[in-house]
Amino acid sequence: MSEVVKTRPRFGVMRLIDATGYRLPLAGFVSILHRASGMLMFLLLPFILYLLDKSLTSELTFAELQGFTSHVFVKLVILALVWAYLHHFCAGIRHLFMDLHFGLNKESARQSAVSVLVISLGLAALTGLKLFGVF
Repeated sequence: MSEVVKTRPRFGVMRLIDATGYRLPLAGFVSILHRASGMLMFLLLPFILYLLDKSLTSELTFAELQGFTSHVFVKLVILALVWAYLHHFCAGIRHLFMDLHFGLNKESARQSAVSVLVISLGLAALTGLKLFGVF
């Protein structure tokens, strides 16, 4: 006897290549950036605390670190950390409002996600202008 093999769709099994076909909504993108910015700040916290400790040790080490932070690459790293903090802060406030059941429908969630991106990128741009000596 020949057996008939039924091919049933497999729900819940997803490969990484399958994930590239989905278009993520803006609120999901902001949520992923919120997690990434938190991870970036957490991973660089020991380095930041080390620099703070060295800068408070003496005037000589403060002057050395001041010279170290005058390089363009270091300023870009500082700017990335500033953006991570600002984005994480703004997205955290957004999530607190969502925990209070404000802005849970699709349109207001999209508007709050746009506002998080605009505010965090705008404040980071202002900080970058100050960091690079424009004003």
